[in-house]
Amino acid sequence: MNRRHLLFLAALPPALALAACGKSTPSTAALKPDARVLALGDSLTAGYGATPEQSWPAILAQLTGWHVDNEGVNGDTSAGALERAQALLAGNRYDAVLVGIGGNDMLRGMSRPATKDNVSAIVRAALAHTPHVAVIATPAPEPLRATVGSLSDAGFYEEVAKTEKAVLIADVYSTVLSDAALRSDRIHANAKGYAVIAQLLADKLKAAGWR
Repeated sequence: MNRRHLLFLAALPPALALAACGKSTPSTAALKPDARVLALGDSLTAGYGATPEQSWPAILAQLTGWHVDNEGVNGDTSAGALERAQALLAGNRYDAVLVGIGGNDMLRGMSRPATKDNVSAIVRAALAHTPHVAVIATPAPEPLRATVGSLSDAGFYEEVAKTEKAVLIADVYSTVLSDAALRSDRIHANAKGYAVIAQLLADKLKAAGWR
């Protein structure tokens, strides 16, 4: 970037300067410091392989000051999470929702289109409740890729986030679960891994304008 371009950017309002640099501005305002956040998911949200205090929702709360309700259920599927989401959203008021579900569907060989539809339905219900909704992508269960440390997110999460206009949280679970030192077993993090997940989430949500 040359000096003339830098001077041009300096004269622009911040939002336009970001756009001129090719960076998108957040579509939602920052959460209040004591926001109530729903973390809806499966065993990775529940913190399987560590203590409840070492789960990523508990650590994310410490990092942000938010009140993060851990609604992770071991073994839950997207269909089960959809049912729980409807009841949780009807009976509570949340400032933000984090959706991390679908891993068990893939492990059990369930229909990818059905899983995608369920995750989409959860996101739509959450967006009707609050504009602050993020989808945490889960890696496709590929043992060989896990062994060599190169897991990648299942592609339908990006499609859901783009279609429903939610925030996509990519390369968090896949990064941690690709590192044997951060896992308690083949598909779950350990205490250190959940701490890394929480920090990555905090960083990505800040970049999305939530903080």
